[in-house]
Amino acid sequence: MASMQDTCYFALLTLAEEFRTTNPPNIMACIQCLEAVFNLKTTPRIEARTHLQLGNILLQYTNNTELAQSHLEKTAQGCDDIKFETASVLAELYEKQNQPEQAKPILTKAVEISQQSSFWHCRLLFQLAHIHAAERDYHAASQFLGDGADYAHLSGAHYTRILFLLSKGMLLMIDRRLQEVHQVLSLAGHLVDSWQGSSHQKEALKVFFLVLQVCHYLTAGQVKSVKTCLKQLQQGIQTITSLHSDEVAVMPNNPGDMFQWMPKEHMCVLVYLVTVLHSMQAGYMDKAQKYTDKALMQIEKLKMVDSHPILHSFQLLLLEHIAMCRLVMGNKTEAIQYTSQALQICRMEPRLLVKHQPQVHALLGLYAMAMNCLEAAEAQFEVVIRTSSTLELRILASLNLAIVYLRSKREQELNELLTRLNPETLPQASHSLRAAAYYVHGLNAFFQTRYNDAKRFLRETLKMANAEDLNRLTSCSLVLLGHIFFSLGNNRESMNMVTPAMQLASKIPDVHVQLWASSLLKDLYHLCGSKLEEQDAIQTHTNFTQQLLQDHFQASQRPDHALIHSKILDIRPHLTESTSLVAH
Repeated sequence: MASMQDTCYFALLTLAEEFRTTNPPNIMACIQCLEAVFNLKTTPRIEARTHLQLGNILLQYTNNTELAQSHLEKTAQGCDDIKFETASVLAELYEKQNQPEQAKPILTKAVEISQQSSFWHCRLLFQLAHIHAAERDYHAASQFLGDGADYAHLSGAHYTRILFLLSKGMLLMIDRRLQEVHQVLSLAGHLVDSWQGSSHQKEALKVFFLVLQVCHYLTAGQVKSVKTCLKQLQQGIQTITSLHSDEVAVMPNNPGDMFQWMPKEHMCVLVYLVTVLHSMQAGYMDKAQKYTDKALMQIEKLKMVDSHPILHSFQLLLLEHIAMCRLVMGNKTEAIQYTSQALQICRMEPRLLVKHQPQVHALLGLYAMAMNCLEAAEAQFEVVIRTSSTLELRILASLNLAIVYLRSKREQELNELLTRLNPETLPQASHSLRAAAYYVHGLNAFFQTRYNDAKRFLRETLKMANAEDLNRLTSCSLVLLGHIFFSLGNNRESMNMVTPAMQLASKIPDVHVQLWASSLLKDLYHLCGSKLEEQDAIQTHTNFTQQLLQDHFQASQRPDHALIHSKILDIRPHLTESTSLVAH
């Protein structure tokens, strides 16, 4: 009788799989086959396994989450591996339903009883850390990742130990626990260098490590210092993409090492993205545009196969940066189009909506400034300052709000804000933001005709900008210094400032600095009696003026221009920022 039941069970299982894999899948017939298993007198293990299969299929192919949850909750009689998988799937379901408090005790209990199963113990720790990170409880998340690293070390899962350490380093960076970041990444870096496993795993770990290193430098505004790491990262991704499929497909001996940080196709997009971040900070807009186009093209190809949530995050970050790039290049029409596209992605995914609310408002504020809609810009920057959990973004919004106050001649609000934006006392601010703060103070001193103070501030900006190749700040500082010397009647020194500013701005290219510089040059050449150069400068200034006016009109006619006047993001307070830690 037992053999007959086994035969019937395997027949139903085979039939269910055939229905699932037909083109198109016949999910109703698949579910009916699996439900028929319960009519057999099978073992508790088979019943539990069938409930788990039904739960997974219902979640993957239908919207009937209640029935899926019901099946998953009936697997309590299953053996350990079934219990652990069920706990993992149920926790994912609760998380998607925005019920992390339901998910945490399930995972905690599963972690406690999974010590003998290295794969599931590590998997569940990653998942538990991910949920705490999503709630911004970075301390608890880091502890779980540290526990995972210790367990992986003891169980001989050396690859997964490094994954835990790098993930912990990532969270410590987000939490700005910089001293601990250095300790964790130093250990992880040493372990990566001494790794004796497969070449694919070694290169993947190296890419993860270098991505963190590059982001660490960029967050600190150290654009020049990061170049060596960035070059190593770009070489690393080339090595991974050139590996033979046999090297990639090597199965680890330890079950605890059966994890993958990220598919190589996603790693390629990530390296493009990191290169865009560097290019933007360094002021290479053409390079940023080139790598953004490559990354977005790759994302579209990957989404046709599997629209993984991380691809939406990458796409959103790229759109945000290319919108800023377009504003610098004087193309406000495309900037608001990219911003609108970013908003559409946010609205499709609540997770991204919450995480990127401040960034989208910052983009709208920058666009509104470029369009001379100063009241709208002020409102958008105030939202950023009020809602962003990121220090750098709050400082960036505050610096731009200071320029809004300066242009609006609101001296009291400006002075109060600049007191808080003292570059000498900005807490933990990055190198580039402190340099930008000096520039804003210099700009304010220039408008108040305090030229000596202005020159002192701008020389600090230039010193910091040159130290880290912050080209855009360099060009802005040079042209402003040129304007100061022009106002003081020192035409020779003015020319010495404005000429390199124009050359650097044309390489970026920064249309607004070129407009400003060409305006000064035509006056300087006129005073020098250089008629030919004066005519060239007049023509250049006219061309840029017409270009910007035409673009201004086109942007103002777009329906998405109206976004600057509204509080566009309907944020529910129980949604929180998410940081993905669960390895595949």
